[in-house]
Amino acid sequence: MHKIIFILLLPLMFIQGRRVKKNTPKLPEAAGERSGCLGEGPAVSLLVLGDSAAAGVGVAQQKDALSGTISAGLAAHFEVSWQLIAKSGANTAQTLKMLNKRYNEQAFEFDIVVVSLGVNDVLSPLSAREWLQQQLELIAFLTQSVNCRKLILTQVPPMGSFPALPQPLRWFLGKRSDEFNGLLRQLSKSEPFILLDFGTKPEPAQMASDGFHPGELIYQHWGDSIVEAIGDTVVPK
Repeated sequence: MHKIIFILLLPLMFIQGRRVKKNTPKLPEAAGERSGCLGEGPAVSLLVLGDSAAAGVGVAQQKDALSGTISAGLAAHFEVSWQLIAKSGANTAQTLKMLNKRYNEQAFEFDIVVVSLGVNDVLSPLSAREWLQQQLELIAFLTQSVNCRKLILTQVPPMGSFPALPQPLRWFLGKRSDEFNGLLRQLSKSEPFILLDFGTKPEPAQMASDGFHPGELIYQHWGDSIVEAIGDTVVPK
């Protein structure tokens, strides 16, 4: 039904999309180190991978972003060697291509990989089924080539609650993100990854000033949820 309504309202939502792109403030990626080592205990390696949310857009420093909250939380149990590979605007296909290029130049392995992707795919003309196939390719690469033993994917955030998006564009993108997440939940029943749900819809006041990216409290909750999902039982290779 949302696809039919989209076709009917296409001219209006096209105009709304252009206005959002023009008028939404362009926030920078969080400053700070994108790799490091901290904590004591068994040594584990962590990769945080993805788009602008993975890159920390919405907060000033990486220590308050996703990679900072995860690595700090894991440091209570492990000596964590962590790395952030993320870029604003990245979609799944671009991320997979970039990973393959890096891997061909120099092979790498990570015990834990956390992925934040999907928003830019939802914003593209890509179908949900095409995106699912790309997710399968990404999962295969991370589990087979990178030898990841704990892979955590986060569901596409509830775009229907993004303050920056006007109606009916917000409604449509919310339905589209729900469609993507439905396929991802089905995939999680048969593929070797942990699927993290965003839980309750974020309050507008908890989001960044652009009304599109997470704020510090959301990053903290997100990172804490990932640390909890990982647990304290990762045994290094």
